[in-house]
Amino acid sequence: MFYKRIIQRGLLIVALCQFFLLANAQQILTLNNALETANANSPSIKATLLNLERSEQTLKAQNAALKSSFSLNLTPFSYSKSRSFQDFQSVWNTSESTQSFGTFTISQPILPTDGTISLNNRFGWQNNKSESAGNVQNKSFSNNLYLSLSQPLFTYNRTKLNLKSLQNDLENAELNYAMQKLNLEKQVTQMFYNVYFAQMQLSISKAELENTQKTYELTQNKVDAGLAAKEELYQAEVNLATAKSTVQNNQVSLDNTKDQFKQYLGMDINEEITVMADVNFAPVTVDMAKAIEYGQKSRMELRQRQISIESAQFTMIQTRALNEFKGSLDLSVGIIGTNGLLTDIYKTPTSNPKVSVSFNIPLYDWGEKKARIAAQQASIETAKLNLSNQEIQITLDIRQSCRSLQNLVNQIDIAKQNEENSQRTYEINQEKYKNGDLTSMDMNLYQTQLSSKKMTYAQSLIDYKIELLNLKIQSLYDFEKNESVIPEKIINLKK
Repeated sequence: MFYKRIIQRGLLIVALCQFFLLANAQQILTLNNALETANANSPSIKATLLNLERSEQTLKAQNAALKSSFSLNLTPFSYSKSRSFQDFQSVWNTSESTQSFGTFTISQPILPTDGTISLNNRFGWQNNKSESAGNVQNKSFSNNLYLSLSQPLFTYNRTKLNLKSLQNDLENAELNYAMQKLNLEKQVTQMFYNVYFAQMQLSISKAELENTQKTYELTQNKVDAGLAAKEELYQAEVNLATAKSTVQNNQVSLDNTKDQFKQYLGMDINEEITVMADVNFAPVTVDMAKAIEYGQKSRMELRQRQISIESAQFTMIQTRALNEFKGSLDLSVGIIGTNGLLTDIYKTPTSNPKVSVSFNIPLYDWGEKKARIAAQQASIETAKLNLSNQEIQITLDIRQSCRSLQNLVNQIDIAKQNEENSQRTYEINQEKYKNGDLTSMDMNLYQTQLSSKKMTYAQSLIDYKIELLNLKIQSLYDFEKNESVIPEKIINLKK
């Protein structure tokens, strides 16, 4: 028992040394490593993130615009001299004016009514001189303080509509980002298993070459001993050359597949990599009804279709406002004071109220508004139809994926049994060949059959993994972990 433990530890140390030597020679990628690399380097993910940033900042700017704004407009110096004809006195008059003034404004949009209320203060100094007044100068300070309100009437709230449109745009950008990440996961997984399958092909072809080499050596010994005809050796040489060619072809195919994978991940194409995948078969119980329920409740495409309907309805509101009857109320109240002394500027103040109501009354537009409304209504109906079709398509895709998974379980069982049977058949016929009961051509057929069954079994395992991922993306539910995979941002939106 003691020596047995020493031997086991020695074998473990040798295996670890080989692993570290391989790791130093090339990078070993797992599926999780590949996904992390793709998320960090993918141009499509970066573009989607930039679009998300644009939407966030635009909405942030709009919310900031709803707060009070402060502005100061200064004219430190203004000078003018003009000559005009005075009708009342029937004389020409030359006037000269020097001014300095500034206006301070606090403006506050009113979101519920789409109006604007402003507090304004205009302070200035002026020096006026006119010939008609006997060249008398008038130097005075003035201050005009007033509160104004501008309120649209009988029309839609443009501020609210714009704000809601920007909110929808941000939500749509978040949905696009989440969907892009899921699509990236699917694409990376597919390419990852393509590399893994190419590695398997190369490994199986190398095993086939090794067996063919042994068969060739056995045939050569038989021919040398006079136990087999030379034709057997010629066929064995052809089989060996074919096996070597297959290994070379599979090596080229693996290298090309790796280059495509590294390019998609954004890695250096000169870097050596190998993928390590867990394709052990463990059937997953899938509830079709549950998958459809989660898909209809969580699929982000459905929310995008709803946003499209809302956007079309917003456009309808704007369309109905073409040539509309609308009005405007402008109200202003305040006081103005003027005096030559700054301290007495409000000694005799004057109120300056102002109110105006105006209306825009369309008379006839030759049917333009009616036609545009009809066109936009067709757009709304199209968006609703797209939503309905998307709901049906989601159900169909999930049902198809569930059926494919069940079928793949059966195919895996069959492929595994075929591989085992082919392995036994090959071993039995190998003994027959050694005893001279089979030709090298027959032996090559059994070898080819064994390699084919191994590849079929490996492909069926990979297909099951890919289809399981496809169902997760279709339903947004992970049946392997029994948990929802709705992105965190989408969960927050629903809350």
